Amino acid sequence: MVSASEATPRRGESAVHLEGVVKTFGDVRAVDGLDLTLEQAQVLALLGPNGAGKTTTVEMCEGFSSPDAGSVRVLGLDPVADSAALRPRIGVMLQGGGAYPGSRTGEMLDLVASYSADPHDPEWLLRSLGLQDARRTPYRRLSGGQQQRLSLACALVGRPELVFLDEPTAGLDAQARLLVWELIDALRRDGVSVLLTTHLMDEAEELADELVIIDHGRIVASGTPSEVTRTGADGRMSLVAPPGLDLAPLRAALPDEFQVQEASPGDYVVRGTIDPHVVAAAASWCAGQGALATEIRVDQRRLEDVFLELTGRDLRG
Repeated sequence: MVSASEATPRRGESAVHLEGVVKTFGDVRAVDGLDLTLEQAQVLALLGPNGAGKTTTVEMCEGFSSPDAGSVRVLGLDPVADSAALRPRIGVMLQGGGAYPGSRTGEMLDLVASYSADPHDPEWLLRSLGLQDARRTPYRRLSGGQQQRLSLACALVGRPELVFLDEPTAGLDAQARLLVWELIDALRRDGVSVLLTTHLMDEAEELADELVIIDHGRIVASGTPSEVTRTGADGRMSLVAPPGLDLAPLRAALPDEFQVQEASPGDYVVRGTIDPHVVAAAASWCAGQGALATEIRVDQRRLEDVFLELTGRDLRG
């Protein structure tokens, strides 16, 4: 049994921390020595192709299975051994919905709210997610998008400290998708931690503080969205400035592997791993020659390009 003091997360304690986690099914190693950390009040997007180990990882965090090796801590607790203490503090959104087919929308949300000591107002959540007109509609008669929004409402109604969201905008139209994005952003501002799985790269870039891409149970990339799209990539920065500027000072200010050229009069191109220091060096170079750069543009790879490069383009079952 976990005491109340043990159940309260310490200041600075991670919302989720996995260290050396291994999970096997027969001859298949679904998770292979995984280290992962989600800090409090942040959104972490866990990405990977089908069969990469995402679902297995999240199920261990939710307490539905135990690792074969390594440790899993969620809000400072063991999600299996301390399940009774942890369960009221987390929210789980399942892609499949998980509602009783014959239950009405409002009834289902009221039932889930009744399990919490201090739930959100179900009516407020129904309004916030555009479900107020479907309050008396049986679950099986809801559209796919409405079922998704009800699943999200059920995950949030208990005021969780940590939410697991599995493909939260699957099947939603543009308006509903934006609404869910705004709600996730509001959760973060309110101090709620979010572990998000999604196949939508633009969604991950828009919402996540940190990205983790896994493949064959191992991390192949991690960091902020800008760090992940920049890592290992030769970027391209374009500057528009007066023609004929001396390139020697800029070349001297950048590492040897960078390429600098005036592609056409007044159109300067810098190739290399572009970071804020490189942009600052280019601006200083212009200023040092008394020239005004009227445009500085950085071209980087999209997250989708990085994802496909790291995990391959073959469709998996």
